[in-house]
Amino acid sequence: MNGKTAIIIGAGPAGLTAAYELLKTTDITPLILEESNFIGGISRTAQHNGNRIDIGGHRFFSKSEKVNELWQSLMPLQGAPSIDDIKTGTEKELNAGGPDPETEDNVFLLRNRVSRIYYLRKFFDYPISLKPETFINMGFSRTMKAGFGYLRSCVSKREETSLENFYINRFGKPLYEMFFEDYTEKLWGVNPSMIAADWGAQRVKGLSLTKAVLNVLAKPFRKKDEVETSLIEQFYYPKKGPGQLWEALAEEIEKSGGKILKNNCVKTINVQGKKIVAVGVETPEGMVEYAADYYISTMPVKDLVNGMGDDVPQMVQEISSQLPYRDFMTVGLLVNKLLLENKTNHKTLGNIVPDCWIYIQESDVKLGRLQIFNNWSPYMLKDPENTVWIGLEYFCDEGDKYWNMSDEDFTEFAINELHKIGVIEKEDVLDSVRLKVKKAYPAYFGTYKDFDKVRDYLDSVENLYCIGRNGMHRYNNMDHSMLTAMEAVNCIKNGLMNKSAIWNVNTEQEYHEEK
Repeated sequence: MNGKTAIIIGAGPAGLTAAYELLKTTDITPLILEESNFIGGISRTAQHNGNRIDIGGHRFFSKSEKVNELWQSLMPLQGAPSIDDIKTGTEKELNAGGPDPETEDNVFLLRNRVSRIYYLRKFFDYPISLKPETFINMGFSRTMKAGFGYLRSCVSKREETSLENFYINRFGKPLYEMFFEDYTEKLWGVNPSMIAADWGAQRVKGLSLTKAVLNVLAKPFRKKDEVETSLIEQFYYPKKGPGQLWEALAEEIEKSGGKILKNNCVKTINVQGKKIVAVGVETPEGMVEYAADYYISTMPVKDLVNGMGDDVPQMVQEISSQLPYRDFMTVGLLVNKLLLENKTNHKTLGNIVPDCWIYIQESDVKLGRLQIFNNWSPYMLKDPENTVWIGLEYFCDEGDKYWNMSDEDFTEFAINELHKIGVIEKEDVLDSVRLKVKKAYPAYFGTYKDFDKVRDYLDSVENLYCIGRNGMHRYNNMDHSMLTAMEAVNCIKNGLMNKSAIWNVNTEQEYHEEK
């Protein structure tokens, strides 16, 4: 490649966006090195016997016009609603015009957002609402405890030294124990009392019981952009899953002169002075070295620092080597039917429950969350009229007993759990698959408290820009990961040595999304 070049590590949302922005706004040619054989990172769409799996669940909603413009340049929007309509929760018919998804393949669908909590073998709204059904399902005793607990939290605030205190300040201790504690511990593997409040500040910034109630009361009068992300009622979704959009973006990058090499895993980063001069890459043909003017990394910080070798200060090495992550497994199950009844006003194909995903708060199972892919998009299924395609999500640590179980044994374990809580009959399972994802969630405990020292060192490497979820050890959404890429390209384009604009993405107080 002639002229200036940039090596981008990782072909997820952040890496792809960085390459696209470089090609669009500079004369710098990007080379993306992707360790897997897939495009999209954790946002990819996996396939199994004609059925598609969204790994983790990805709603396309953003308050950033730059992100919306990029998404819409790649995919037309089905239906009449604009992004502003989605922001205000305006109800629209799902097939109100626009490209016909039956004949058009590369298209966004407008979807209703329904996600609930499954607790006591019953459904509760997420976020928690004050509907009569909520109190009936909780019972008189739990309702009274929740009410007095919430009132106490209003008059006596805890110092937010942990995620536990963060939640209790917003919901009261009884509601926290009922609806947040067990799920959060499943997700992170440690009690919320051991997790930094930073995670709550980033993921559930504006959400509280008061905010949920006010949202309902203020809905008719609410201005644009005032809705909390966890309260949105509609969102866009690619017809065949999130990976469809990232694959389209990859095509645009290669058409514009960028290059993407799959199965190329960056192993070493050669730093001389305050600059990276080359990276060592493991390819199917052996080790190769690539050099560029700029380096944009979305690889896990732990792996990045480890690849830099002994020239990294010892303290930085020690902190980064112990940064915690949570790994992730999905079991895809194709079933004849669900035992759950649709008692809502939402109409669904086959009259299944309308949830995109269900938070499993039951403490007697390891299952964390249940996706129903029919409700994300019927085009995710080979036969959406006669089958239900679901994803059972488990959070674990690489090498633990669940991670090390065989696919057959773990799938049987997952089926038994789903049967135990009354979601399926075992004999209704038609097909299954298990997928594993390493370092899916950067965690906010352990040496994370000293992460600023790692960040300072990485920022001191002049031609290195860390972006995205794992690249910054920050639990970003897709759109935030894209914005970090845009900010990195802006730094490169304008010769800015101060990289704080990248790190400031997703620190504002009006944006959040619970996962």
